[in-house]
Order: sequence, then C-alpha cells, then structure tokens
Amino acid sequence: MNATALYDALRHFADSWGLAAMVVCFVALCAWPFRRGGRQDSDVAAKMIFEEDDNGK
Repeated sequence: MNATALYDALRHFADSWGLAAMVVCFVALCAWPFRRGGRQDSDVAAKMIFEEDDNGK
C-alpha cells in the first residue's frame, strides 16, 4: 500500500465514519448538562471553589 492509497483510505474513513463519530460525540456532550441530576451536579461544581475559602472570615 503506497502513501497515496493510505491517504485516500484515511480520508474516506474520516469523511464517513469519522464524521459520524464526531457528530455523535458532539450531540452527547451538548446533551450531558441537561440529563436528570445535571443541575445538582452543576450547582455543586459551581460552589466547590468557595467551600474552603478562609479569606472572607
């Protein structure tokens, strides 16, 4: 298999299954914060940096 054939094979894969995998990953990452229990996890993460803050006391 020469370099051109390898390039063509990889490009064909990226244009078909690679693109499909990236779209599925993008949709999953966009939907992740909206899952059940996501708001509670987000609130915990947002307040985590203030839990051991001794500067205000």
